[in-house]
Amino acid sequence: MKRFAAAFLAVLLFTSCGAEESVSGTAETTAGMTFIQQEREQLGELTDGYVPVNFRHMTGEWFPYMGYEEYMHGRSEEEFRRSVRERYDAAKSEGVNTLYLHVHPCGDAYYRSELFPRGTSWDGDYDPFAVMLEEAHALGLSVHAWLNPLRCQTAEQMNDLPDSFTVKKWTESGIAKLVNGRWYLDPSYTEVDDLLRQCIRELITNYDVDGIHIDDYFYPTAEPDFDAAEFGASGSTDLGEWRRSNCTRMVKAMYDEVKSCDSRVEFGISPQGSIKGNYDSQFADVRLWSGEKGFCDYIVPQLYFGFRNESCPFAETLALWESMTCPDVRLVAGLGAYKLGKADKWAGAAGENEWIESPDIIQRQIELVERSSASGYAVYR
Repeated sequence: MKRFAAAFLAVLLFTSCGAEESVSGTAETTAGMTFIQQEREQLGELTDGYVPVNFRHMTGEWFPYMGYEEYMHGRSEEEFRRSVRERYDAAKSEGVNTLYLHVHPCGDAYYRSELFPRGTSWDGDYDPFAVMLEEAHALGLSVHAWLNPLRCQTAEQMNDLPDSFTVKKWTESGIAKLVNGRWYLDPSYTEVDDLLRQCIRELITNYDVDGIHIDDYFYPTAEPDFDAAEFGASGSTDLGEWRRSNCTRMVKAMYDEVKSCDSRVEFGISPQGSIKGNYDSQFADVRLWSGEKGFCDYIVPQLYFGFRNESCPFAETLALWESMTCPDVRLVAGLGAYKLGKADKWAGAAGENEWIESPDIIQRQIELVERSSASGYAVYR
């Protein structure tokens, strides 16, 4: 993915002054960014042990598991550490202050876990997440452990796992369901909530994480037969409303577990950018989660759209998310830098070539975000 350091830094320098005011009304900053934990210290919260580092103005970057095959698999700890350091150095040089690091992408773990099997790219005898945390924190970066709550292994991968793993047992009981060759957990079961709570507790208890972050893998399909038996037994009459209530119960359980483990650790959600798509295809009640306190600390809609996108134009879609997000939840705009230089066939005729014709599109999106009520942005490269 092409980097755009010069434009990124120029915009950050131009807009950084807006990030300095803290909730208490005083300027408590490091490199122009407000530490949320500093605000909490001012309010008298306990700071024994590790103090999570989070920023009022978030500039984030996702580091997905797909890249681990390149710089984790077959690498010694020192080789892996060197690659991680280079990537995080580059992110910081472009103004990033928060990393979303994939640790539970597909029913597996890239950390030492008693719940899940190792991720397929992790073949060393070191703890990759411990290394990633050390390198990120050495640079003053906030680290949010990124989870996919419902997506699990492929059918082939599941067959190769020991029968002792909980999720493999669930493939027989119906809590896990096979969709297009991959297993997914069914959020209608409260057992799923319990497993996710254990996952969060395992991470917060054993690692100095600053946040827990989930993305947009909610229901894997809108087909009624995915959970027809469970829906029939529920007594509900509206499939969409029932599914959305299941996801909300799951999200609430995760948020509550984070706060139970450490109230200073943040919980963030990154749903798809299309509000209609959230409700109709993934059954994510984003109006509730962003509009009321108690479901997340911040929300990062994936606004991977150009300004000329015919169904979800960037400026108008950002404004919709602004109107939905309450003061107790920070809105962070997700930006799709991976689209730079490529045709976007889903954008309609007007927007199909925008990412080719407008190399400054991310810079212009950042400028618009910084003029909005949003509390920052995050980049997927």
